[in-house]
Amino acid sequence: MIDQLSAQEICRVASEALAASSIGEIRSLAVRRESDSLRVSGTVHSFYNKQLALETVRSVARGMRILNTVHVV
Repeated sequence: MIDQLSAQEICRVASEALAASSIGEIRSLAVRRESDSLRVSGTVHSFYNKQLALETVRSVARGMRILNTVHVV
């Protein structure tokens, strides 16, 4: 189980990873910590960008569950 401090740090790092993306719309996605999970939310214009966002967060999630609520429009 991830302790509270570590979970907050992982959330911050995940947000920073998205913000550093070369894909503009991925930079605007939000990451929130919910218990032992990370919720990624926002809107993108392709399933490819949704998957890129998921993989970006997964690379720093350290075993935390990821709830991908990104919408494709």
